[in-house]
Amino acid sequence: MARKTTQRQAHTDIGAWYFVAVTRILLGFTFLWAFLDKLLGLGFATPTAKAWINGGSPTTGFLSGVNGPFADAFNAIAGQGWADWLFMLGLLGIGVGLLLGIAVRLSALFGSVLLFMMWLASLPIKTNPFVDDHIIFIAMLLVISYGLQHQRLSLAGTWNKVGFIKNNDWLK
Repeated sequence: MARKTTQRQAHTDIGAWYFVAVTRILLGFTFLWAFLDKLLGLGFATPTAKAWINGGSPTTGFLSGVNGPFADAFNAIAGQGWADWLFMLGLLGIGVGLLLGIAVRLSALFGSVLLFMMWLASLPIKTNPFVDDHIIFIAMLLVISYGLQHQRLSLAGTWNKVGFIKNNDWLK
């Protein structure tokens, strides 16, 4: 038997998807801000002298300080040119995609991979045996990518009309 949606329930559902959209935008800004701070050395997490444009490495600080079970692997890629480029392009692409609501599936996928790797690098977590903000952000990205058909506050409508995008669902 099909469930009849009441007007109140429909209004609540729409409101919930606006909260998901705001969460998407906030996560997008978080990734984009990390990109800008590491690129320009805005003085928040990255001092100006260590900015990427001033010859600093965006991966050295975090990855060279890894002490957990994967320390050898993460320490080995700290400061590598390819790792810096992948990391920065990832932050930029994920941030822009989430902020604008375009290529959200890819942004959520790559954002989840990046966050999972950062979680691995953070092990052992000092405040909780398993869960930290990286895992919570991954869960948020999964909710965002799950609700694409209900997406609000985005350029998805325009993005999805582009011929190449229209024929490739994985780019939505």
